[in-house]
Amino acid sequence: MASICVAGGTGQVGREVVRLALDAGHEVTSFSRHVPPPGSEKHHDGATYLAADVTTGEGLAAALAGADVVIDCLEGQFGKAQRKFADGGARLLASAHRAGVGRAVALSIINCDLSTYSYYVSKAGKERKYSASPLETVVVRAPQFHGLVALIFAAGARVRLIPVFKRARFQTISPVDVAGSLLDAATESPAPERHRLRTVGGPEVLTMRQMAESWKAVTGARGRIVEVPLPGAMGAFLRSGNNLIPGQKDGVETFVSWLEKRRESL
Repeated sequence: MASICVAGGTGQVGREVVRLALDAGHEVTSFSRHVPPPGSEKHHDGATYLAADVTTGEGLAAALAGADVVIDCLEGQFGKAQRKFADGGARLLASAHRAGVGRAVALSIINCDLSTYSYYVSKAGKERKYSASPLETVVVRAPQFHGLVALIFAAGARVRLIPVFKRARFQTISPVDVAGSLLDAATESPAPERHRLRTVGGPEVLTMRQMAESWKAVTGARGRIVEVPLPGAMGAFLRSGNNLIPGQKDGVETFVSWLEKRRESL
């Protein structure tokens, strides 16, 4: 049994890491800027929830005290949070080192270092902080989540036009499958290589049109599927196929099976 601290343990991946770690018998502390109330979907009985903030360092010492490993599931998608994302990672690593934590595991994105899209640039920046840390580190790169594509379809369906990006394919994955990979990295035996980078792939590669057709079939949504260009850095990233690792299919929950489990909430 390990003592695991989950940074961002209330997010879509973090709360799955907390759940899986508890099920495996580990001692779990979760921190986020706000402590979730008992009974909410973000709270799992058996875990200790604390308030801490990597942008200021407030609460980090208490959250990391006694931890063997920290799993970093934090996100910084917009504005200041995105600009300070890598710095927050460095602050977390420094606090973990002072607390005597042995290993740090971070969630990242496949080939984020090959894109000029600002969110991906921030992810690559945090990866560099991890590779320079005195801790043993593992960065786990994952593709886009099923929910991201479903969100795009749902937004378009409000006006009966469901967008699919030209020449875009996806290898999406469920947060549960990613959480399992993060937990495996956190509890594996030490390796000779102090800083490790690995990828986890979704179970299938699909065109965006195929995904849209499946989404309509499962949800019963109405709307015409329309092909649209996606300009800018994100469009270039998708058209190049840099979001794919077709030879590696680690996840088990397909886009359709994920949709069917969430049919009532979509």
